[in-house]
Parts: sequence; C-alpha cells; structure tokens
Amino acid sequence: MNIPTWVWIATMVGLAALLLFDLAVVGRRPHEPSIRESTLWVVFYVGLAAVFGMGIFATAGPKYAGEFFAGWVTEYSLSVDNLFVFVLIMANFAVPRIYQQKVLLVGIVIALIMRGAFIAAGAALIEKFVWVFYFFGLFLVFTAIKLAKGGETDDDEFKENILIRWTRKVLPVTKEYHGADLTTRINGKKMFTPMLVVMIAIGTTDLIFALDSIPAIFGLTKEPYLVFTANVFALMGLRQLYFLIGGLLDRLIYLSIGLSVVLGFIGVKLVMEALAENNLPFINGGEKIGWVPHIPIWLSLTIILGTLVVTTVLSLAKSSRDKKRDLRAAS
Repeated sequence: MNIPTWVWIATMVGLAALLLFDLAVVGRRPHEPSIRESTLWVVFYVGLAAVFGMGIFATAGPKYAGEFFAGWVTEYSLSVDNLFVFVLIMANFAVPRIYQQKVLLVGIVIALIMRGAFIAAGAALIEKFVWVFYFFGLFLVFTAIKLAKGGETDDDEFKENILIRWTRKVLPVTKEYHGADLTTRINGKKMFTPMLVVMIAIGTTDLIFALDSIPAIFGLTKEPYLVFTANVFALMGLRQLYFLIGGLLDRLIYLSIGLSVVLGFIGVKLVMEALAENNLPFINGGEKIGWVPHIPIWLSLTIILGTLVVTTVLSLAKSSRDKKRDLRAAS
C-alpha cells in the first residue's frame, strides 16, 4: 500500500479527536456506565471499524481489506483476553467503580503510544531482515503452547511488575484515593495517589500483551498503516467493553485455548512465509523454498473467526451446564 502523508495525518487527527472526546466525557462526569451506554459505545466503535474496513475495500481492494479485518478481529480478541487481567488489577488496587473509566482510558492512551513504537520498530526490522519472521513465528508458537497449557487455569492474583514496585518505593504514595486525582497535598507535602500506580499497572501490562499481539498482526499483514489502525480500533472500545462483558468474562473459560489456536496458526503461517522468502545461508543454502504453500488472507480470516466462534459457543455452553449442575446440587 502506498499511503500518502496526508492520509496518515488525517487518520491520526481523527483518532486523536475521538480520544480527546472520550477524555472530555470521562473527565466531565466520572461514573460507572450502564449496560445500555456501554453497548451503544461498543456498537459505535465496532461499526466505525467496519466502515473503515469497507473504506479500505473501496480504495485499496479486497486483499488489504481482508488483512485489516483479520488483524482487527485478532487484536480485538486478544484485547478481550487482556480484560481478565484488567479486572484483577482493578480488584487488587480496590479502584472505585466510578473512577475505573478514567484508569482504563489513560491506560489505553499509554498502550497506543507504546504499541505505535513497537509497530514502527517491527516494520523497520521486517523491511530489512526477512529472518525476523522466523523469530516472530516461533515466538507465537511458543506463546500458543504456553497459553494452551494454562488455558483453563484460574489465576486470581495480580503480581506487581518491577516498575510498579519501583514507583511505590521511590514516590510518596498515599494509601487512600483522592477522587480521580493523580496527586494531592497532605500537610503541605505533595503526594501521589494510588490512581497513578494503577494507571502504570494498566499501561505496562498492556505492553507485555503487545509482545504477543504485534507479531501476531504482522503475521496477517505487513502494511504498517493496517497494523496501526487495526490495533487502534481494537483498543478504542476496550473501556466500554470492560463494563459490558465484565460479568461474562468468567464464562469464557475456553477463550485462552481459542486464542492459543489462533496464535499457533499465525505463528506457523509466519514460519511458512519466512521459508518461502528464505535468505538464511544455513537453510536450503540460502535459497527460497518454492514448495511452501501460501495461505490466502480469506482462509486466515475464516480460521480465526471460526476458532473464536466455536470457542465462545463451547465456553457459554459449558458455563450454562455448570451453573445448572451447581443449582441442582444446592437444591
């Protein structure tokens, strides 16, 4: 894709305007959104992504539109998995429900900035070194195996990372929240509130998740514009999705297994593409391997969507059976 500079600028300005609007709404009236409000916002952002994808279809053709939708669906699914950890973080820090929107929104802004840097670095590496696909592919396969092994385990504890521990150690942090403020004054001394620590936790946790999601989307498209926009649209509605399906997360018991299948598939696809474009001297004498099959984007999108639909249906069915069993046991 040949993306003119003005398109990049227009995209950035439009997305920044949406974020600023979100910040204004949350800042003006901190509250816990209702199911109806959350649903409308989620539908809005999903619809926006669909319209954007159709715009790609109209201007660049079905191939790039398919890559965008495949990348967006994958990133959105991985973002849903992130919500499990966000729930644990909110519970661990006892964040009042009315302020959780602000925490999530600021965390998402931090995540967008960090992912932008990751995407730029990944695009530069891929441009220069084809062998990076081997690394990305094997990393995703390893992640998929690890995720599948722990797919049905329930980790109900959040472990603070080194940056959070350092923040607590170096900065004067109050024990209580002071509204949604990041700082306050106690006896004339400037103090930071736990709200700052929570935002750091959300932002750095998403950085860890980006280690999986960025290689995954590069396995579906090598276009930096599509990689960036798919990530942005996947994160934009995450705040409202958190409140909409917070109670549903516990019922998606097979989500991690489904995501492991998706990541494993993309990892294998990446290795196959690396073999087809091979230039490593110790593999096939540095020559390309012509017999390696090419997986078209429509097949990738079908496999990804099919896996996620089956995973969701099986999860909800098992949760329903377990609930009925528990009710019978209690009666």
